[in-house]
Amino acid sequence: MKSLLNFRWLLLVALTSTLTSAQEIGLQLYSLRNEIPKDVPGTLKQVKSWGITEIEGGGTYGMTVEEFNTLSKNTGLKLIAIGADFAELEKEPMAVAQRAKAFGVTYVVCYWIPHHGDNFTLADTENAIHVFNTAGKILAEQGISFCYHPHGYEFRPNGKGTLFDLMMAKLDPKYVNFEMDVFWIKHPGQDPVKILKKYKNRFPLMHLKDRKAGTEGNQNGHADVETNVVLGQGDVGIEAIMKVAKKYGVKHFFIEDESLRSVQQIPQSLEFLKSLH
Repeated sequence: MKSLLNFRWLLLVALTSTLTSAQEIGLQLYSLRNEIPKDVPGTLKQVKSWGITEIEGGGTYGMTVEEFNTLSKNTGLKLIAIGADFAELEKEPMAVAQRAKAFGVTYVVCYWIPHHGDNFTLADTENAIHVFNTAGKILAEQGISFCYHPHGYEFRPNGKGTLFDLMMAKLDPKYVNFEMDVFWIKHPGQDPVKILKKYKNRFPLMHLKDRKAGTEGNQNGHADVETNVVLGQGDVGIEAIMKVAKKYGVKHFFIEDESLRSVQQIPQSLEFLKSLH
C-alpha cells in the first residue's frame, strides 16, 4: 500500500512538472503581414497547422470584425490581444475598449509612443504616463487589460535610472502593464531576465524574437528586420528567458518574426521551444 501511494505521488509530481513546463506559444500575426492579405483563410489554417492556437493582431484584412472572429474561431485560433494607436488611446479610449470587446480579447497593446525623430524625451515619457494611466483606467473599467510594448528608446538615462524605470514607477499596475518584446529589451543593451526579475508580474505578455549575433544595438527603436533569426540561434538568450518567464508573471507568449523568412523560420522556432525543458 505504501509503495502504491509513493508511486501515485511520483506520478502526480511528474504530471505537474510536465504541465507547468509546457508553454502555450502563440503568434503575432504581423509576422505574416505579407502573406495574410493574399489569403486570409489559408494563412490562418497554416498558423493552426503549426500547432498554434493563440494569436495577437487587430486587423481584419477587409473583413468585418464579426467575419474575422468567425473565421478565427472556425480555424481553431483565439485572439488574445489587439493593438491600439497612441492617439486613439489619448482621444478615444472608450472606442478602443468597445473595439476590444467586439474582438472578444482580454488585452489591448500600444506599440509606440510618438516622438520627434529619434529624440525620446522626459516630456514624451511624462505625457505617455498620463495618457496610459487615463486610458488604462477606462479600459480596466470595461474589463480590458492594457499593456505598453517598449521598443528600446525608453532605456535612455534619467536620473539614477532610465526613462523606463520612471514609467514603471508612475504607471499604475492596476491599469497599465507591459508586453516584453525580448529583442527590444536586448537591442538597447538590457537583459530581459534581469528586467523580468526586477519588475515581477508587470509583463503578462511577451514577444519571442531572436537577434542575429553581432548585430549592433541602439536606443532609437529601429533595427533591420532581417536580423530576426530562428529562436535559439541568436544572442537574445531565449532559453534562459523561457526558464523564468512564467515564474515572473508572463501569461501569454507570441512568436514575432519580422523577417522575410518568417514562414520558414516560425516552424523552426516552435521546434526549438518544444525542445526546452
